[in-house]
Amino acid sequence: MATQPDMTHFEQDLIDRGYSRRQLAKAAALLGAATATLRVTGAAAQQAAKPVEGAVRIGANECWTGPFPVAAEAAYKLVNEGNRYEPDSEHQKLFAAVSAVEGIPVDHVTAWPGSSDPLSRVAVAYASPARGIVTADPTYEAIWRTGDWLGAKVTKVPLTSDYRHDVKAMLAADPNAGVYYICSPNNPTGTVTPLADIEWLANNKPKDSILVVDEAYIHWFDGPNAAKLAASRDDVLILRTFSKLFGMAGMRLGLTFASPALMQKMMRYDGGQVTAMLPMTAVAAGTVSVAQADLIKARRAEMIAARDKAVSHLKSKGIKVIPGSQANMFMVDWGKPAKEMQAAILAEKVQIGRNWPIWPNVSRVSVGSMEEMDAFNAAVDKVWTA
Repeated sequence: MATQPDMTHFEQDLIDRGYSRRQLAKAAALLGAATATLRVTGAAAQQAAKPVEGAVRIGANECWTGPFPVAAEAAYKLVNEGNRYEPDSEHQKLFAAVSAVEGIPVDHVTAWPGSSDPLSRVAVAYASPARGIVTADPTYEAIWRTGDWLGAKVTKVPLTSDYRHDVKAMLAADPNAGVYYICSPNNPTGTVTPLADIEWLANNKPKDSILVVDEAYIHWFDGPNAAKLAASRDDVLILRTFSKLFGMAGMRLGLTFASPALMQKMMRYDGGQVTAMLPMTAVAAGTVSVAQADLIKARRAEMIAARDKAVSHLKSKGIKVIPGSQANMFMVDWGKPAKEMQAAILAEKVQIGRNWPIWPNVSRVSVGSMEEMDAFNAAVDKVWTA
């Protein structure tokens, strides 16, 4: 059984870092014993519109298909052993598999029911009214909402002209922040921030702040990742998820890579209660999935072909697409209000994604199957007027 959090220590820590009594109560509600983080921030953070019956669904960055068949088989085996809380050290099998693939120590890997909980926890544990949060804009907004809700300052820095995180501008915007957040590949642009830039920020930020690198979409990118930064430093936290390329969004499984010392502070406030409650079916599927190098490569290639076809079609019609996506999404600049185009395309039974406030004329489109992207192209043909 997970130990109860030391609420006195928890409260004093927050007070020492500048939280008011009212803000302290919010933090306790967010991360206290037996509470669900998703209740407060996660459902909104998903930003997935309610599905429309009969429509092609390419708006929530989901994979167009489910888990690898070999992973589904592993999950089904655990269904048949569902009478056991943990039939045979499933957590440790997952950690060992991830460690072998990523080349990081086993004790640096923690599994979560998705990534919203640890993303909220890092904001509580390391940001405060005195030590804020710095992110790109546009990017994944979950940490914005947690920071705003708690009362921690959130600073948003525009992307560079080539749509990567402007790490030097991020540091200059708040040189004393508690948390610096990089999403790479970035949601919604799909663009990758070079590892050298991430390392620069890690080396130049305040030593007592935390660099969070959200790699939810990293498996769509055939290139280097930041995992080993978490293995060599105690101030870097890497976020991963099985919701994207692995086709397990509904199974709710995520990972963090971080030093035990960093994670210890994250795991106060009853984090052990959360991580102990993972469904064993998801854990078993994740354990098998991470080692499927050939299947990962094939699914990535399938996505890229569908993405390239859709992007080429848009460009042939003179529609601007934000360049450089390395993930299963791309941004379309319609040159007119994105909400209007989203509604017009939905009328053709294709459900695309939303826009971000900084770019009101730009829609995010998720990459589905080749057939789904053909349907998207056909819908654009019907509604587009320059």
